Parts: sequence; C-alpha cells; structure tokens
Amino acid sequence: MPKIEVNEQLFYSLVGKRWLDRDAFEEALTCAKAELDEDSDKTQPEAERVLKIELNDTNRPDLWSTAGVARQLRIHSGSGIPAYTFFSRPGAVQESKQYRVVVAPALKDIRPYIAAYVVSGKAIDDSRLKDIIQTQEKLCWNFGRKRRSIAMGVYRTSLIKWPVQYTAADPDTTRFIPLGMDEKLSLQEICEKHPKGQEYGYIVSSYKKFPYLTDAAGETLSFPPVINSARIGAVEVGDSELFVEMTGTDLESLTLAVNMTACDFADMGYTVHPVTVEYPYDTPFGRTLTFPYYFQKPTFCSLKRIEKFLGEALSGPDCVAALQRMGCRAELAEDTEAGSSEKTMGLRVYPPEYRNDFLHAADVVEDVMIGRTLPSFTPLKPRDFTIGRLTPITQFSRKVKELMIGLGYQEMIYNYLGSGKDFIEKMCRDGSQIVRISNPMTENYEYVRDSVLASLMISESVSAHAVFPHKIFEVGKVAYRDASENYGVKTRQHLGFVHAASDANFNTVASQLQALFYYLSREYEVEEVVDNRFIPGRAAGIVYKGQRIGVFGEVHPQVLENWGITMPCTACEVDLDALL
Repeated sequence: MPKIEVNEQLFYSLVGKRWLDRDAFEEALTCAKAELDEDSDKTQPEAERVLKIELNDTNRPDLWSTAGVARQLRIHSGSGIPAYTFFSRPGAVQESKQYRVVVAPALKDIRPYIAAYVVSGKAIDDSRLKDIIQTQEKLCWNFGRKRRSIAMGVYRTSLIKWPVQYTAADPDTTRFIPLGMDEKLSLQEICEKHPKGQEYGYIVSSYKKFPYLTDAAGETLSFPPVINSARIGAVEVGDSELFVEMTGTDLESLTLAVNMTACDFADMGYTVHPVTVEYPYDTPFGRTLTFPYYFQKPTFCSLKRIEKFLGEALSGPDCVAALQRMGCRAELAEDTEAGSSEKTMGLRVYPPEYRNDFLHAADVVEDVMIGRTLPSFTPLKPRDFTIGRLTPITQFSRKVKELMIGLGYQEMIYNYLGSGKDFIEKMCRDGSQIVRISNPMTENYEYVRDSVLASLMISESVSAHAVFPHKIFEVGKVAYRDASENYGVKTRQHLGFVHAASDANFNTVASQLQALFYYLSREYEVEEVVDNRFIPGRAAGIVYKGQRIGVFGEVHPQVLENWGITMPCTACEVDLDALL
C-alpha cells in the first residue's frame, strides 16, 4: 500500500487542526482509510518534523499527498466542500488566451495526450517542494504505471515563451542539456547515458520520433516521459510561478492526475490558471481542451441498496450529509441503478473534481458509511445460526489436488492479476476474452487471468537451473468475458498443469489426463482443436457431456521462446466447474 511522508507543520496548517493525542489522530485518519505508520520525532525542530502515513486503499490516488490527506480530514470534520472555480466543464469550456499548448499531429501514435495548468502565488518553500516531488513520484510510478501512461513535469513559468509546443522530434539530431548534466545530449544519447534515460527511455525507444516539449522560442522544457531540461525544468525553493504538465497515453487518467495536483496547489494557497491544449486529432473529450477539466459522470445509488448493505434505514438527507463529509455533492433523485430497469428513490452522486473511483453503486454505500462513521451504527448480534461447510467445488478441487500430487506434480499458487505481456503476448493469444482493469495502479496487475497456463509458464521460465523433469500444477480461479452473465464476466475454477522434460510429448500428457479422469470417475472425449499456444496437430480439446471444457497438448515453440524456456513442455487446462 502507498506510504507518504508529510511535513507535520504543513499538514496541520492545511487541516486547520492539530492532534496532540495519537489515538485521536489515528481515529481521524480512518476517514481517509489511512493509519499513522510512524509518528514524528519530537526532538527535531517543529518545521522539520515528518509524519509517515500509510494509505490502505489504492483507489484514492488523490490521498497520496500532504494536501490530499489534509483535505479529506478537513472536509470530514465539517469544514464544507471546497470550491475550485478554475475548472472547465463539458459545455462550459473557458479557453485561456495567455497559456496555450499546441500538439503536433505526429504524436497521435506515439504519446498522444498532454494536460497542463499554471500556478502562481507565494514562493515555494522546502516542505512544499519536497511534497511536490513526492506527489510526482507517487502518481507517475503507481498511478502512471512507471511513467508509461502518466509522466509529470514542473517548470519555471517566468522562463517560458507561450504557446508551448508539444512535438515529435528526431532522436539523433535534437539536443539539449538534461537535468543533472552539464553537456548537451541528443534524445538517443539521453536514453543511453542519463540515469533517467536508462530507466525510462524504453517507453518511447521503439518509435522513430520521440515526444519533445519546447516553448515558442525553441527553448527545451523536457523530453517526456524521461527528463526535464536543466534550465527551465529545474524548479528550486523560492520559485513562485510554475507550469505543470502531464503527458501520457490515457486521457481520462491524465486528466484526473492533473485535477488532483491542481486541487493540491489550490489548497496550499496558490492561484491556478487554466491552460488550453489544442489537438490536431480527436480525443475522448474533444480537440480543444482547457485543463483542469471536470469529466466525471454522476453515479446513482438507491436508498434500498444503502439499507441492505449497511443494515440500517437511512434517510435521504442523512445520506447526503454523509456524502458531503466525503467531499461529494449529492441530491435525492428517482432513477434506475445500473443493471436494473426499475426506477427507485435514491441518491445521484457527483464525484469531486479530484476523484473518479465511483465504479458501482456499492462505492456510494461505502462513502455513506465512512462519512457517517462506523461508531454511529448500532452493533447487532447475529440473528441466524449457521454451520459453515466447504462448497462442492472446493471439495472437488481438493480431490483433484490430491490426485495431481499422486501423479508426481507439485502444487503452485499464483496471483490472479498480471500483465498483458504475460497473459496475452507471450502466450500468443488475441486477448479478446480477457478482462482488463479499467484503472490499474501498475501494468504488472492490469489484467485478470483467463487461463492458468500463463501463470505456470512464469514459474517454468525461471526454473532452468532445477533438475528436470519439472511437473507443476495449480487449481485456481480464472475469469473471462461472457455476455450471458449479469456483469459480462464469468468466473470459473480451473486445473492447469505443465510437464517440462526432454521426452515430454503428446502421448505423455494424454496418459496423465486419462489417469486423472479415471480416478475422478469421469468419461471424456477428445476433438481436434486449433490453439496458438500448442503445436498444430499435437493438441486436442477435452469434451465432457458434449461440451469442450479444456485443452491439452505440446506447447508451441514460439510460446517457449517467448518465455525463454529451452526444454520441451506439455500442458493441459481443464474447467473443474464443468465436471461437477
């Protein structure tokens, strides 16, 4: 979970309250789903004391900053919802005449989006500068997937000639002095020689041209998403006017990140000036956009759902008040919930400018609960006596595990989330049925697996040093798209196993599958199958009661090469739910 370090003096000044009692402070932090990881060192000067706070929810990146946590505590204590008047909204866009960014057409297929704003006011002090840097790192590393989808740059506005140009530059001929160096390097040389280039250059290195940010006079701002320039991009203590921009590949996430940081600056007393971005191509929000931009859609939640989930009938005004303590504007309305056709009385909730985590009506219920506070609910004793027992699929899965161990296989356990590279590209699949998380924190946990085999191949790819043969299996959940399901996704229990050996072949895996079905007292048939994961003609589908429930065969050499596996492998996957 994310952890942030906050300057104690700055934090308490933003909250408008100081806690002398640790327990009381811990209780207050629960509204942000946070806890005090480490108290400040009271022996240090007051201006240098640091609090370490751990956030227990990754769905709220707006809390990954000093101003973000302080805002939530301040609103929850009853200070009211802050008004951010600098936002543009659909149908009411105010274009900036002074601050503009012009985007080049060539960026559409490279790094297509940029969003920005300007702040002015008091001089940046050391604590605020450290917080800006921390927010930049947290957002770009976690929310921005290590700068792949979001990269942030901060610059000295006084040195910029407007409008700013976001262009695609030749990596060999375009040169500037990057932050942390004294000599001019080409963009290609930065990727090879600069520490940040070695770390992040891979993001754009496959393109013929690289993203490049300059002002109207041709002065370099940065080479996004890699490094700022040493002159305009070197923000220091004492600077009072800043240009903040973010580039990326997902405009919605980019806009949210811009909104969050703009609200942080506003809370710290700075004036936020909108920046208009002119796109030469279509974007999800249009061609001419002025940031910060409010794009969030309202969410409807019925009062019946709130009562069902929380176990207590709450009035509409009580729910509205609870949501306001979470920073959300809400109104009583009669509407239909997602997935239902019946109109009912409930709440229409408008997320604040810095949040976009309302994916379902259940998220509204959660905010009502936190806004009202857990201690306000009357504890109830259980009214029904029940006896716990294992589900049929769990019992059946345990039997399958015992049989696989008896066949000489070793059980493995894996995460259900992973990357598209592992689940799709390396397995030579088209990814048409795989479930992608709409707002992942990192690309390593972006997809829900639709097959166990990719997980098994991960283990095999790092096991070349172990004595062969290798026989591993897993019984676990998979999920894939299915239009017949209420939520469009079906979750099933699958068995997958892999055998790696010099003599591993189709006959071997067929005999192992036959033994498994024999001891499960199940009859099956096989049919010809085309599956890119397996060698054509050396794979077969498993048919049970007229329905294909799995596949087995010799793993395709291309798949083995993708994983760096040099030993022949056979594999099998079976839907265990279908065997019950």
